[in-house]
Amino acid sequence: MNNREELEKNNRCRTAKDRIAKAIMKLLTITSVLLLIIIGIGLYFKSAPILHEKSLWELISTSQWKPLKGDFGFFPFIMSTLAVTALAVIWALPVSLLNAIMLTENSRPFAKRIVLPTLDILAGIPSVVYGVWGILIIVPWISDRFAPHFVEYSTGYTVLAGGIVLGIMILPMLISLFVELFSSVPKELRDASLSLGATKWQTTKFVVLRKTLPGIFAALILAISRAMGETIAVLMVCGNIIQAPHSLFDGCYPLPALIANNYGEMLSLPMYESALMFAALILFVVVLLFNIASRLIMHRIEKSFA
Repeated sequence: MNNREELEKNNRCRTAKDRIAKAIMKLLTITSVLLLIIIGIGLYFKSAPILHEKSLWELISTSQWKPLKGDFGFFPFIMSTLAVTALAVIWALPVSLLNAIMLTENSRPFAKRIVLPTLDILAGIPSVVYGVWGILIIVPWISDRFAPHFVEYSTGYTVLAGGIVLGIMILPMLISLFVELFSSVPKELRDASLSLGATKWQTTKFVVLRKTLPGIFAALILAISRAMGETIAVLMVCGNIIQAPHSLFDGCYPLPALIANNYGEMLSLPMYESALMFAALILFVVVLLFNIASRLIMHRIEKSFA
């Protein structure tokens, strides 16, 4: 009888612990969603004055930026953000994919033990260090060596400089994520492919990459989100010229740089503060919509490859 009572007591205790753990996890999940909603609402209310003053279309489609006259055109900043982010991802994605394939499929184990800690160190370097490195190395190289082959003159503080520096910043993260993805593919799948006569590259292409495609897409979205919000390094090498860039050798002014450069000046101009908060709201909405769209696309990819 005592054993039975003790068993029932233990069962009740385990059930209570399960309920408490479930309630805590549910609370944390709801809190994370509420934080996202609170940030969005806060940015919207801070942006409300300029949204009441001007239409949304006028704000995002015009190029005039004269805060003292009340002109706030965000088109150059939006295009600069998209240009720098796109350039960084376009060159960083294939480089990181090939590096990860090399590390997981063709290199010896000691190479991974050396390269992966190095990537972790690179990922932990402050962005201002990348910015200083970009000013000292990338900007002079573009100005003196590369740009003269295409344009008469360039200061070096360009979309190209921003794309190179930003791509280098997201490279360690992408390689690490891809290595984890490729390492998670069971060895049996590789062995089965090789036993059927496939080459190593065919196995990588049709087994490893196909199996990890949803994860590759998720890693890419994470890199784009990180790149869009990067501030200091991009601010230091892009030139901060208010114009929609038409070539890689034009200066630009991404949204994060706009906020970082001007936030201290907005205290005396309430509409200026609202404009900078609207810039933050644009970044927030773009990243949010981008992630929602990527989740839908990932779901379709997973279904088609299931």
